[in-house]
Amino acid sequence: MPAVHLHDLSFYYSSAIPVIVDASVSIGDGWTGVVGSNGAGKTTVLRLIDGTLAPVSGVVTVDPAGGIVAHCPQTADTIDDNTAMFAGAWDGVAHAILGRLGLERAELDRWATLSPGERKRWQIGGALYRNPDVLLLDEPTNHLDGEARDLLIGALDRYHGVGLVVSHDRTLLNRLCTRVMRVEGGVVELWNGGYDAARAGWVAREAEMLDSYEHVVAERKKVTRRLADKRRSGGTREAQHKRRLRTAGVKDKDARSMEKKGRFEGGQRKGSHDIALLRDEADRLDEAAAGFDLHRTLGGDLYFDHETPRRSRLLVFAGTLEAGDEMLVDGVDVVVERGARIQLSGPNGAGKSTLLRALLDSSTLPANRLLYVPQELTEHETRRLLDDVTALDPDSRGRVLGIVGVLGSDPKRVLATDLPSPGEARKLLIAAGLGRSAWVLLLDEPTNHLDLPSIERLERALDAYPGAMVVVTHDEEFAAGLTDVVWDIADGELRIS
Repeated sequence: MPAVHLHDLSFYYSSAIPVIVDASVSIGDGWTGVVGSNGAGKTTVLRLIDGTLAPVSGVVTVDPAGGIVAHCPQTADTIDDNTAMFAGAWDGVAHAILGRLGLERAELDRWATLSPGERKRWQIGGALYRNPDVLLLDEPTNHLDGEARDLLIGALDRYHGVGLVVSHDRTLLNRLCTRVMRVEGGVVELWNGGYDAARAGWVAREAEMLDSYEHVVAERKKVTRRLADKRRSGGTREAQHKRRLRTAGVKDKDARSMEKKGRFEGGQRKGSHDIALLRDEADRLDEAAAGFDLHRTLGGDLYFDHETPRRSRLLVFAGTLEAGDEMLVDGVDVVVERGARIQLSGPNGAGKSTLLRALLDSSTLPANRLLYVPQELTEHETRRLLDDVTALDPDSRGRVLGIVGVLGSDPKRVLATDLPSPGEARKLLIAAGLGRSAWVLLLDEPTNHLDLPSIERLERALDAYPGAMVVVTHDEEFAAGLTDVVWDIADGELRIS
């Protein structure tokens, strides 16, 4: 049976930022969900397994030795070797995978104009056709509409081997996975069940741990009060003894004085002994409190110093939407008004991202008043963004990094990394736009790569944002909380409701 084993595995990008510490787990066949906060090391685990990263210590072994490992990264910008081989195959396996994923060979002729969701299905189809012993998927449902996600889950469910899938898609994790690997704070651990069952397990454990920690803290406070009382009472006895010595009369017998002195010194010794015991108990409780591994979460509220634009019509586009030589929608005529909240919906490839780009390209707003968040950021764009934020004046940089913290990432960690994770880069880009009080947000799948707590924080931040926004998202719950107008693109038409 195929399996993947991590033996005392450690990895870090710098000594100040440990990512994986002494991880030892074994993963058998079937699907294992890989979850954790942004930047925790989920993608790093996949790259350690496929060999593109070397561990600092420990080893990764794959059974059988020399087994095929296929890795589908988060992006699918080019036609990789697996996809090319799959597209050129005409056997029964290839036809079956094409049907299960709803793919047409003619689509490859217009690869440059395919949506990220369409490319992702081709990428995964190529990996499945190779029939690997280990299949690694990084955010496979990003960009997929509901129908495409159902097709993907159905195809993946037929895979027999070791499957690891990094995802923040609860539906995928619950329907497909029988185990969940949680990567958090350098620790890698396995939980049985889908996401909901696994999460219930670690939440219960952490609640129990928090109760124990709070009990230790409460006991430490009691010991601190008793220690303070002992010290005060010892000081009071000493002061009283000195007063008695000063006021002792000539009739005071030596024997009585010696008796009082003996009682005082005995009391002092007992008090010192009690104080020493209490100090030892305080040290023990401090050590016990330090031993609790509690996951601290970032977050908070966000407040905007927003300058309302004088113009009411912020963005206007009239024309035709095209992808290469293919016309997607004709006769588009849309306006984004001041304060508008718009969801741009429709199936993959209908033209949602194309319309968002058309609005961006036709904009006459000052550059700092418009924020565009694409579906994906390249490594070059991410590094340039990091350089731009680092170069800001201290007040502006502090404001942006404060928003990054509100969105759930450690600002110091983000700045210290050579290349922020896609989720951290997304937060940094959104924070840069919100921090400069943009008038309009054009957001293309803004929840891509974000962990579930970060999605909730982003929703709260955008709900407080007073400007206009146009959002492309397949997360209906996210859209319902933020928008009140829908632009739906389907079958070559744009409908507004």
